[in-house]
Formats: sequence, structure tokens, C-alpha cells
Amino acid sequence: MCDQTFVAATFGPCESCGKASPLMNIYIKTEAINYCSFCVEMMACKGLQEGETVASLKKESESLKKKLDEERGKLSDIELNQVAEKVEVLGPLCIKTRRVLKGHGNKVLCMDWCKDKRRLVSSSQDGKVIVWDAFTLNKEHAVSLPCTWVLTCAYAPSGCAVACGGLDNKCSVFPLSLDKNENLSAKKKSVAMHTNYVSGCTFTSSDMQLLTSSGDGTCALWDVESGQLLQSFHGHTADVLSLDLAPSETGNTFVSGGCDKKANVWDMRSGQNVQSFETHESDINCVNLNYYCQLNPFVSGLCCCMFTGAPQCRFYDLRADREVAIYQKDSIIFGASTVDFSLSGRLLFAGYNDYTINLWDTLKGTRVSVLFGHENRVSRVRVSPDGTALCSASWDNTLRVMSWSTMSNILFYTQRKGCCILRLFSL
Repeated sequence: MCDQTFVAATFGPCESCGKASPLMNIYIKTEAINYCSFCVEMMACKGLQEGETVASLKKESESLKKKLDEERGKLSDIELNQVAEKVEVLGPLCIKTRRVLKGHGNKVLCMDWCKDKRRLVSSSQDGKVIVWDAFTLNKEHAVSLPCTWVLTCAYAPSGCAVACGGLDNKCSVFPLSLDKNENLSAKKKSVAMHTNYVSGCTFTSSDMQLLTSSGDGTCALWDVESGQLLQSFHGHTADVLSLDLAPSETGNTFVSGGCDKKANVWDMRSGQNVQSFETHESDINCVNLNYYCQLNPFVSGLCCCMFTGAPQCRFYDLRADREVAIYQKDSIIFGASTVDFSLSGRLLFAGYNDYTINLWDTLKGTRVSVLFGHENRVSRVRVSPDGTALCSASWDNTLRVMSWSTMSNILFYTQRKGCCILRLFSL
């Protein structure tokens, strides 16, 4: 039996009966075949044992899921906010917009920080990808792509290249140089090719491998130099909207979420789906996977947080294999579109469709603050690699760089060339 079926926009001869008809991409393990709907149904019926029907198998599947939920519930003895009752409440936060980046002619759909903590890349519906200097507001590079709706972009770990993709079904890589007048479009290299739009992309621990997600229901790992497919990941039954890689130099795990209301955790080495969460009530617009073992003793180890189109955020502990917290308020009626954590994991930044960014205390489950400023939907929020700044992208055509401080921050003064420099080490 196949482990996944989904409809793709293809038409041609069926590989089973040979008739020209709309085809369905069927994956048997990792091998793709194109069958018409009739042949798919016939293949499924051949795998049924005597007395079995599709309806009976669905009923059995639902009963097994309920049993698994019951077993998980037996291990759910306490909630995260109850464990953290004695944890000190966060002090007052003072977060201000320091820079407003203007230059896109339409909705800004995605952004990503460079490892140097200064530069960032953004992509927009206007078909442009811009590399910014967040300190000076200068545009260092600008690339025009042949199609609009550039849905995703990512900075390479070395800072020497950026990747982007969208409705052209491709993910392209542009090498960056010190010459700001150089034509980057001439150096464009198409690395990934899907059968539907590219919704997300990220480099692994090196510049040589690229991970992508797509509306064709799959994720894929590519070799940047040769453009070859190294590994494909099949398990979603609808569009994959987001992915995130475990933040480790040797990390081989990533998480994906999509329109099937399911979040899957994958092993990049084997291509296997090692964990799944299906408690969401709507599409999963954004996922975030992170480690908190250094600064957060209550959620030590590997945890991931996932957002849905509904006005709530769900937080999971992968070791416990269950949901440990939900972040929501009755006054929030608009859906969440993006999420990121502070450096320690204590704060959760969530961008909503009501033009605001909500800050949540991950341990206590309470909302700490609300950030205003954007005039349209917040499409992306990302904390800088050193944790001292937050950048948000919006459908109002702008990006905002914010920084914050709290009463509990540690202040360090250093002398450099006769000047006193104040350093803030934030949460």
C-alpha cells in the first residue's frame, strides 16, 4: 500500500492503464508513480484482505488513534504553568522600533537574519529579494525574480549566499559578493525543483545543502553544488506551509507543518517521519524547533512550538511526545501567522493577522506585552542570532527592527578606543 496520496496539477498518460487523464502522484516508500484516480482505487482494493473495506479500515485507524491519545493522557500528570508557579515573574519590558526598512513595492512575505547579526534578507510579492544592512538601512543587494510572490528566503550560514523560492516552483541560490554593483541575477543557480510552489527553505549547517518545503505535500534535501535531490520526505497529505531545522551544528532533525493540520518531525538521514502531532484545529502556518537546555531548566531538551491559522499557539515537548501548553486569550480573535523564541526560550514572539505582535511567557503561559506599529498582517518575526533584536516583516511593505531591555538584564561596560560601550544581554 502507498503511504501518501495527493493531487498535483498534472495531466498525461496513466502509468498503469495508459489512458490520458488527470494524474495523482503516488509515493510507494520514496518512489513516485503517476496513476489515474481509477487505477489508484483499484490498487487500494487489491491490498484489502477478505472482509475488509476502506470504511472499516478508517474506523479501525480512528480507534487506534483514540487509544494512543488515552495512553498519552495517562502520562500527562501536570501542566507546564503549574510547574513554573514559583518562577519569578518577568519584569517590565521596553521594546522600541529602532529601524524601519522601506524599499519593497508590495507585501513583504519572508525575512531571515545573517549570522553576522547585522545583515538580513527579505522577499516580497513584488518579485524582489533585498539584502539589507540593518544598522545603516542601506540596501546592499537587490535581485528581481521572473515571478512575483517570492514566498521564502534564507541566508547561508557563511553569509556568502541567499536562497529564495515561491510560485515558480523553484528554489534559487544567489552568491553574494563585495561588489554591490554586480548583477546577481546572472549568477543565479536553480537548486530545487518541486511540482508546486515552494513555501519554505533553509540551509543546513553548511552552505552545501538546502532544505525545502512545498505545496506539493513534500519536503526535500538538495545538494547546492550539483542541484541533485539527496533525500525526499513524504508524509503530509496536503500543502506543507512551513519547516524549521533543529539549531545544532550536527542536527539531523527538522519539523514541518501544513494544511493537513499535522506537524511532522523528520530524520534527515533516513527520510523517515519519526514523530507526528495532530491536535491542531486549523492549518499550521508556522513551526519552530529549538533547544532550551542551557537557560530553561523547566523545558530542558528538545522542544518545538507550532502555530495554527487559529488564534492560538501550541507548545510541545518532543521527549514527552505531547502538548504541554497552549497560548491564547479570548480577546485574540485573529489567526497567528508566524512565531519565534527569544534566545533563552523564555519569551515567545507571535505575529498575528490583526497587525500586532504578542509576547508570551512560555513558562507561565501568560501574555507579557503587545507590540504595535505595522499597518497590515505580520508575515514573519525573527530574533537576531545574538538575541538583542527582533525583526518583523509585514504586508504593509516594510520591515521593522526592534530591540528591548528589561530590569533583569545584566549590564556590561567595556572600553574601546576611549569610548564607553553599553552591552545589553537580553532574555
